[in-house]
Amino acid sequence: MTERKRALITGITGQDGSYLTEFLLEKDYEVHGIIRRTSTFNTDRLDHIYVDPHNPEARLFLHYGDLTDGVTLRRILEEIQPVEIYNLGAQSHVRVSFDCPEYTVDAVGMGTLRILEAIRDYQRRTGIQVRFYQAGSSEMFGKVQDVPQRETTPFYPRSPYACAKVYAHWQTVNHRESYGMFACNGILFNHESPRRGETFVTRKITRALARIVAGTQKKLYLGNLDSKRDWGYAKDYVKAMWLMLQQDEPDDYVIATGETYSVKQFLEEAFRYVNLNWQDYVEFDERYLRPTEVDLLIGDPTKAKQKLGWQPAVTFSELVALMVEADLQALGITATNGAGSQKAQDIATIRHAGATHD
Repeated sequence: MTERKRALITGITGQDGSYLTEFLLEKDYEVHGIIRRTSTFNTDRLDHIYVDPHNPEARLFLHYGDLTDGVTLRRILEEIQPVEIYNLGAQSHVRVSFDCPEYTVDAVGMGTLRILEAIRDYQRRTGIQVRFYQAGSSEMFGKVQDVPQRETTPFYPRSPYACAKVYAHWQTVNHRESYGMFACNGILFNHESPRRGETFVTRKITRALARIVAGTQKKLYLGNLDSKRDWGYAKDYVKAMWLMLQQDEPDDYVIATGETYSVKQFLEEAFRYVNLNWQDYVEFDERYLRPTEVDLLIGDPTKAKQKLGWQPAVTFSELVALMVEADLQALGITATNGAGSQKAQDIATIRHAGATHD
């Protein structure tokens, strides 16, 4: 009987971490995750798959740690002895990074370096290869130099978060080239889901929309509605992370849909789902503007399609439907758009199953 693969995920309690955990468990991995100690439980995205570690069938285990604590990261690595590490942890809110730049850079940039150095020392001591995935971001492209953006497009970061991600990207490349480490960068464009954090614009929209329908909220306040993003489904994107670490050679990949839509278009699609006009409910608030804006992001996933055999399965309109439907259901509301409701169910149960579980 072959030994079960063991993976370590930072940021396991986040949107991507929870979907990746589900995916790896389906692949019969033993999954370990690093969580930060808080006074309240923050594992709600994992509760449906968590099994008491005393259960002999348990394959998901959580460990307290932090990307700003290199000593604990090394200890966890030594104890777990994973063969794959996915670094998804970060202070990942771009607007908040302007308010907390030092912490953001420490967690995102230096945190990545701490993990890379821990892996390097572990490999040198044990001779065991660890495959490493670094979660990059389309925000690294910032002030766009090429349209669409691809692996060779120059970076021009426009926020403390993006600057830190660029640093993490090049440290990953440097460790790959200097020490022969199997280290990959996934340059992921915006990817959303019903598990998206409630302060991110897409989830902020769909959650507010559900409350508006329920009659518990009257207005939604947003900043720049003209920003354009390449939005995909997070559950599609975690498969790409895994595929990168299954290749013969490490490399860097843009993961995107190749299509771009504005925040305004997201609003239109979401409100149309419940037969409402977004202009009746949305107002501008300058507090949500960034000091430096990223106007247009659209990725070219050609390399990922050709080398990884990856492509997105869920379209923009289907993604919006999934998110709106989930937030409506959370409040016990049935959408007035019956066709849209059935469409969302079809996406979740039929079309996407073949794309993520093969």
